[in-house]
Amino acid sequence: MKHILLIGAGKSATVLIHFLIELVQNKNWHLTVADGNEQLLNDKVKTSKNVSILVLKIDNELERKQAIASADIVISMMPPHLHYLIAIDCMEFNKHLLTASYVDEKIQALAKTIKEKNLLFLCEMGLDPGIDHMSAMKLIHEIKEKGGNIVSFKSHCGGLIAPESDDNPWHYKISWNPKNIILAGKAGATYLENGKVVKLPYEALFKNNISVTTSNNKYAYYPNRDSLNYISIYQLQQIKTFVRTTLRHPQFCTGWNMIINLQLTNEVKQYQTNGLSIAKFFETHFKEFNCHEFLKEIKKNDSLHQQLLFIGLNDKDTIINKGLCNAAEVLQFILEKKLVLNNADKDLIVMLHEFEYLLHNKKYYVTSLLELAGKDNQQTAMAKTVGLPLGIAAKLILENKITTTGLHIPILPEIYLPVLEELQNYGISFNEDSSEIS
Repeated sequence: MKHILLIGAGKSATVLIHFLIELVQNKNWHLTVADGNEQLLNDKVKTSKNVSILVLKIDNELERKQAIASADIVISMMPPHLHYLIAIDCMEFNKHLLTASYVDEKIQALAKTIKEKNLLFLCEMGLDPGIDHMSAMKLIHEIKEKGGNIVSFKSHCGGLIAPESDDNPWHYKISWNPKNIILAGKAGATYLENGKVVKLPYEALFKNNISVTTSNNKYAYYPNRDSLNYISIYQLQQIKTFVRTTLRHPQFCTGWNMIINLQLTNEVKQYQTNGLSIAKFFETHFKEFNCHEFLKEIKKNDSLHQQLLFIGLNDKDTIINKGLCNAAEVLQFILEKKLVLNNADKDLIVMLHEFEYLLHNKKYYVTSLLELAGKDNQQTAMAKTVGLPLGIAAKLILENKITTTGLHIPILPEIYLPVLEELQNYGISFNEDSSEIS
């Protein structure tokens, strides 16, 4: 009996858990869902003869090794820095490993051994990174096969709020890891534009954001991490423009630029938050960083002022009580309270690829668009698009339909073609459009 081990049952794992439970029941395989939070496991997993739960503290080496040794394939939905612990055990016990996270230096260093052991470690197998790679590579290969020369590639993706659930001045609610939202962009961004490398520091990311329009909705975007790494991975060495971005509502970007200027993502200065209200935190923090002149300007801008008021500028009733925290940690606490996805709320995933390519002395513009709304605050579009690629890949590996080995991200046709095909059965499909540029 095939045995799948899923480690991590948080926000993004909800749809994946449902998919895997149905899979193992249909195939007469077994699924173990492991997490450190027993209540979370009991809430999310309905156990049966094919499905079991395991309360697992990830740093308990003996229990972790026992769990991994019993599986045929491991899916890690843990925070990225914990994948390495799981990866080492997977190599020791010769188990395939899937994650939705970026390949970091520690995992990359294992590449040779992974290949020697005939294992498949498939990373970046979620939404972004994940579905973005697969959908982009499909088009890249199709354009190249007909002789096209790609000169520009822009890939945009955002976890947003559906218009019917958009009821706050930020035009945003949290549908995934809150810490990642707070820290997004901290390392700045690097990309290629018209043949020149552009490097932007964190402080410049949310200024003057360019907009794109999809299905009559207008979004702003900011460049995401280091796009240059993917030029060679996508085999587009001759390209002139290459950028991967994050989509947000335009007012979110102007608001987050304000957050940065107010030093609210600062990770150095510590505050004792026990007994401290949100309003008192803001007062203390703004005094510490001498923000009062900037605050005067903000109050002249009704949109920015409303955003600050919404997250608790005058909230004297909500007490933080998180002990010693830096500003970024307090901001995370605040946003988890104020930008919560309510029961009936629907999130929205938007992914847009823009290509320009030359063929027979003509220039063409191609777009590929995915728009997917969630069902509610549990069955979110985010959880669906992060989780299903992992579940489908695990199924295909156990069925020997994906047989490649080594350390990979999903840019090979053997991986992306069957996964994209099956994702269409769950409403995850792209609308493509092509036109000649005069």
